[in-house]
Amino acid sequence: MIQLQRTNSNDKNFITLTNCLDKDLEMIYGDTQQQYDQYNIITNLTTVIIACENNTAIGCGCFKPIDANTVELKRMYVAPGLRGKGIGAMILKALEQWATELGFYNMVLETGTLQPEAILLYSKQGFKIIPNYGQYKGNSLSVCMQKILVDSR
Repeated sequence: MIQLQRTNSNDKNFITLTNCLDKDLEMIYGDTQQQYDQYNIITNLTTVIIACENNTAIGCGCFKPIDANTVELKRMYVAPGLRGKGIGAMILKALEQWATELGFYNMVLETGTLQPEAILLYSKQGFKIIPNYGQYKGNSLSVCMQKILVDSR
């Protein structure tokens, strides 16, 4: 049974999993991945979810506020042998719920054009492709997406 734990960016399991994520991304994007390293530094973050099975960390994700209404989804990862089993969707739903509990109603994310499985996951969960935002503007390897979590009216 998969258990989801709320934690922070100092959690040793989160650090281990994000190191695995970085290695995966380097394999996919090669040297171009280094340009994203500065955007993937996650410190002092209190909104991290770890997925565990049999007391073993198998996936993670987190978000950080980017304005009063919006959070950015970051560092989504599921161990390679466990992908396609709904674990990513579980983590994502837990993060969405947490964001709404904290009063946010908009979630954005950036993923890569060479990660069609990630784009599919986010699309299935209600995210829509939007113009690239912030540091991703003009980057042809980036795909930005958005989901309205709560109707703000």
